[in-house]
Amino acid sequence: MPELRIGYVLSEYPKVSHTFIRREIEALEGAGIPVERFAIRGSNEDLPDPADQAEAGRTRQVLASGLPAMLAAMLSVLVQAPRRAWRAFALATRMGWRGDRPIPVHWIYLLEAALIAKWVRESAVTHLHAHFGSNPAEVAMLAAELSGIGFSFTAHGTVETDNALAIKLPEKVRRAAFVVAVSQYGRAQMMRWIPFDDWRKIHVIHCGIGADFLEHEHTDAPDVDQFVSVGRLSSEKGHLVLIEALALLIEQGQSCRLVLVGDGPLRSAVEQRSRELGIERFVTITGWQSSEAIREWLMGSRALILPSFAEGLPVVIMESLALGRPVIATWVAGVPELVREGCTGWLVPPGNALPLAKAMGTCLRASSVQLAMFAKAGKNAVREAHDAKIEAEKLAQLLVSRNEVLIAEPAALRPTSQ
Repeated sequence: MPELRIGYVLSEYPKVSHTFIRREIEALEGAGIPVERFAIRGSNEDLPDPADQAEAGRTRQVLASGLPAMLAAMLSVLVQAPRRAWRAFALATRMGWRGDRPIPVHWIYLLEAALIAKWVRESAVTHLHAHFGSNPAEVAMLAAELSGIGFSFTAHGTVETDNALAIKLPEKVRRAAFVVAVSQYGRAQMMRWIPFDDWRKIHVIHCGIGADFLEHEHTDAPDVDQFVSVGRLSSEKGHLVLIEALALLIEQGQSCRLVLVGDGPLRSAVEQRSRELGIERFVTITGWQSSEAIREWLMGSRALILPSFAEGLPVVIMESLALGRPVIATWVAGVPELVREGCTGWLVPPGNALPLAKAMGTCLRASSVQLAMFAKAGKNAVREAHDAKIEAEKLAQLLVSRNEVLIAEPAALRPTSQ
């Protein structure tokens, strides 16, 4: 049997907010499965984490290779396997028909896929796996069609289900060898949009964290009035509601500080709203930080707060609970699968500053005994379901079984060279 070699197809990689992908790749490689990294583009953000900097050197970027390289790769497929090239062209056109973007954009995806297909052949990749069911999954699907191998993808939540029909999610699932959902909620949301016969393809494999968090020495939650929120400063993350909640607490005479770790398009709005409410001195925005720095911010805070309007299942929740810090979060998507009211943290309705402020006050008044109970429950929950090594082993089993099935198929059923 040919050696299993996986090609990861990613839209933007490495990226600060995609540390979980790096951990997954590292865990697969630790299990003996070689992985090639194919990114449409590199990150336009600073990469403070040395591990991400190292990943940048291991990742081949499509757009950085230039249009001539993509055209040459497409021409090569047209010459060597014309029927396969025309099938991929027809598929790209169908994906654009009444799709999320105009048809010519999907032809560009085809050119990107042609270059990845060239790299697949050169690297002897046997299967492609994409993260996110939007354009990365389409590029992987087209590259698989051009190269004659299988593909799969991980769906993370709102990216796939907010616009499922426009991104042709049912077609992607139909053609995929299997699909990964990062939460039970995410799996159920995909089931809404695809035929019953394809439900069996969806497997829940959680995002995971590594030993740097799971095996970190335990310390009790500090007796401080500081909260931390980690993530991209964008509209769906609810930071403006968090600023309103902080203002309510301070207005009630509660001493409280908030650290926002991250950056993004909402930063200026958050800063402006903080000034309008007169609480700017209580708010710190750090910008993007390394994994080590994020760990230190979590360790030095009373709790993590995620006031999101929409989510999948954020990895930072796992990191916080692994370090023994409770979480205050909104009851959206897969979040309640890990944040359990009165057990590992507090859940509040999204978009409402008053209950969020109340939960923050409750957390500040919580006894050391209660916080210790939360810490124990949180650590156990993360170890059971979000160990990156264990979750990657589940993915490896799916990849290996897919490889075995492909080799075992009768020759007449295998993909042809065209």
